[in-house]
Amino acid sequence: QVQLVESGGGLVQAGGSLRLSCAASGRAFSTYAMGWFRQAPGKEREILAAISWIGPRTYYADSVKGRFTISRVNAKNTVYLQMNSLKPEDTATYYCAASTLIEVPTTPIKYDYWGQGTQVTVSS
Repeated sequence: QVQLVESGGGLVQAGGSLRLSCAASGRAFSTYAMGWFRQAPGKEREILAAISWIGPRTYYADSVKGRFTISRVNAKNTVYLQMNSLKPEDTATYYCAASTLIEVPTTPIKYDYWGQGTQVTVSS
């Protein structure tokens, strides 16, 4: 069992930056692949970035490639999402998730545990 708690969301102007954190409790965090998703009202939950526990290998959605960076510090049981050059269309609730798969999962169904989400609002 893994519990995930996101933090770091807030209100930022377009062009600004935020760093989201996801703290995990439970066993064997270092053996979970981790992902960041977001969901805006009326839209489906979309993958932003994911990182495997072996390698590690990373995946980025085209919409955030070059702007967002995922990283993990296993000693702190924490995964981060550094978000730069934020746009109003990045406004959403952001979720982290954990998967027991070895690969880099890119779809929500492949994740086993989810955080409660943190709101990110980008003003124009």
